[in-house]
Amino acid sequence: MGDPALSRRGFLAASAAAGLSMTALSGCGGDSDGGSSGTTTVEWWNISTTEPTKGVWAALAKKFEAQNPKVKIKIVQLENDAYKSKMTALTASGKLPDIFHTWGGGVLKQQVDAGLVEDLTDRTKPWADGLLSVAKEPYLLDEKVYGIPFDIGMIGFWYNKALFKQAGISAPPTTWSGFLDAVGKLKAKGITPLALAGKETWTGMYYWAYLAMRTAGAEALQKANDDKDFTGAEFVEAGEHLKELVDLKPFQKGFLGAAYSSPTGQAAAVGNGKAAMELMGQWAPVVEADAGKGLGDDLGFFPFPEVEGGKGAITEVFGGGGGHALRQGAPQAAVDFLKFFASEATDLELVKKTGVLPVVPSAESAIADPNIKAVQAQLKSATGFQLYLDQAYAPALGQEVNDSVGALIAGSKSPEQVTESITKVAKEEQ
Repeated sequence: MGDPALSRRGFLAASAAAGLSMTALSGCGGDSDGGSSGTTTVEWWNISTTEPTKGVWAALAKKFEAQNPKVKIKIVQLENDAYKSKMTALTASGKLPDIFHTWGGGVLKQQVDAGLVEDLTDRTKPWADGLLSVAKEPYLLDEKVYGIPFDIGMIGFWYNKALFKQAGISAPPTTWSGFLDAVGKLKAKGITPLALAGKETWTGMYYWAYLAMRTAGAEALQKANDDKDFTGAEFVEAGEHLKELVDLKPFQKGFLGAAYSSPTGQAAAVGNGKAAMELMGQWAPVVEADAGKGLGDDLGFFPFPEVEGGKGAITEVFGGGGGHALRQGAPQAAVDFLKFFASEATDLELVKKTGVLPVVPSAESAIADPNIKAVQAQLKSATGFQLYLDQAYAPALGQEVNDSVGALIAGSKSPEQVTESITKVAKEEQ
């Protein structure tokens, strides 16, 4: 899923201690399994740890094996933050899995620059050309293809229609002041307005990123990265708007220690009707139903509101999708698996069973969920697009954005300090 990362620092030693030995990558390189058997083992690392996606993906691997008897797919599934930490360690070691989850952007660029990722341009052209172009964008570096998307989407607010009605909110807010009013109305009725996984700082980053887009405009985030300067007044203003929200105490009790997809975490709080909203990607309904009960027809979606007087438009979206990349020198079987995963038959299955937005245009007709249709309509009419900041930027910078925004939400950093810390790391990364 498109959700990004907690602290990678200090985790590298821990990940080694937790058994991240290179034997975990024994399948890399497509070595024969049993000598004379001639079986190629392909190791596939992904972050699909929640149902139904976990089971659907395992079944797809079995289907591929049935079609390719001499190939064995070895699946390694890790929760988002653990995955990012381990991939950081593997990138440093210079050895990546055969097939691995990627969000593209600056993190993928770092791996490509280190010579660790296979250039897929020529090997995938006959079938990858037909995939949705916006979905392919994050994996294009210097006009070369380094990853193949399996979904695309955006971050927005998922809300409980019944709780909104209870609080007298007749329609989702379209402005930031209207949003703060809605938070106040929910609180007045004793309803927790927002669920947040404060333990996983990528979840809070979404708020600051969207507010920065709304105050400064979508292109400003790219420009700030290019200029290595995030201290502009509009970025400070984004933090001030976030602080306005934090000061209303809108989050569930104990949110700073809450995880995202655990039974007591952010998704479960919304899925069980304990909180009215969460700011999350297109995967939210599936995780809410896995971690909690799910809201069914009571679940709705609306885009991040406009900030009055800001340069950004409500049609500028923030998000991304998931994709797969291959390590340099991965066996042909790994390329074959990417082709299988990007086929219309697979995409139809993913759309119907896991609620993803299709990357194969002909699979669009399979979308039944009105909320997923709403996300897709929003994406199709987008006038600007920004990839998750902790993926768009170099890893250390993306991590600093997450950590600094997390500190603002926790009350230990001011809006100015957030922009100064991010700028400091940006300059160090040059």
